[in-house]
Amino acid sequence: MNNRYIYSGTKKLRCGFTTGSCAAAASKAAAEALITQTKVKCTDILLPKGERITVNIAQCEIQSDFARCSVIKDSGDDPDITNGIEIVSEVNLTESGIEILGGKGVGTVTKAGLDQPVGNAAINSVPQKMIAQSLMDIAEMHEYHGGFKVIISVPDGEDIAKKTFNPRIGIVGGISIIGTTGIVEPMSSSALIETIRTEANIRKAEGRKTLILTVGNYSEKFISENRPELVSQCVMCSNFIGDAIDIGLTLGFEKILIIGHIGKMVKLGSGIMNTHSSYADGRIETLIACGVLAGIDNALLCSLNECATTDAAFDILYENGSAQKLLDVLVKRIHGYLQARAKGEAKIGAVIFSYKNDMLLKTEFADEILEEV
Repeated sequence: MNNRYIYSGTKKLRCGFTTGSCAAAASKAAAEALITQTKVKCTDILLPKGERITVNIAQCEIQSDFARCSVIKDSGDDPDITNGIEIVSEVNLTESGIEILGGKGVGTVTKAGLDQPVGNAAINSVPQKMIAQSLMDIAEMHEYHGGFKVIISVPDGEDIAKKTFNPRIGIVGGISIIGTTGIVEPMSSSALIETIRTEANIRKAEGRKTLILTVGNYSEKFISENRPELVSQCVMCSNFIGDAIDIGLTLGFEKILIIGHIGKMVKLGSGIMNTHSSYADGRIETLIACGVLAGIDNALLCSLNECATTDAAFDILYENGSAQKLLDVLVKRIHGYLQARAKGEAKIGAVIFSYKNDMLLKTEFADEILEEV
């Protein structure tokens, strides 16, 4: 794994491996150690896309009836909260089949809509397949015809889980054993998008027909102050508004409502659906474009170009009595871009606010969606 890199902008970043890969490697090493009664220092595992990687084994304990091996998770250059944790697999031999259980520090699923059923250990389906494949490889190699019982544990998992999204999405008591590719790509957005998908799945399993998306802490504060009964229904999409809309459409939600602060939501007025500043800014440019369409004085609009924030720009607009004309255009543009993204597959609207100037904007379908929630 140390030789695998990706580029993020101009930076060359080292890849790591997932908790699922760690569990698979630890399980394969433990099975081999138990069958051969010989300690294992490293092992290779097959990733879902057919690549093989070699993983070092941190500890290997062998008894007559079980073996226990562990792997230290290496996230490469990704700032992952699980980097450096120990993932342990204890393997017992059985008459037949493969049973994979969660031990200490592996979370338990408490809400429907996740990868595993309620009550099961939070060991996702792809890691389970990787573990099973690794055990079958060892059985074939050593002509073993029995079965395996595997218990995956994470000694520090319960404490680490408190710093993750797990409690929010209904996984309690530890971390999840996850990973769809087996590889951690540094600074990848895929993990965040999968978290959005997971939360949206939970809302769908609860029987919700409307997906309510929030784009940050300001959004959650605004909802808790104005519609506290909706807090438990919200899904945080952060900057990934477009991806979250696509997820909502894929899952079959009938309505989608986005609630966000003007500082990010203004970008929707130019069709920017990923609002991270490294992806696209365009806040002031969007305001200027809306101002031109609203017929606002050119000199006033030129002065907005010197503003570093939307709040500063709106200070100027409000002082000159031009804010509402611009906002009317902005809301129509946001509505248009949202309809284009939804393609008629769901009714979609947005609520846009700012505590400064008591701004509260709603696109065409927003009130209707709110009334039906």
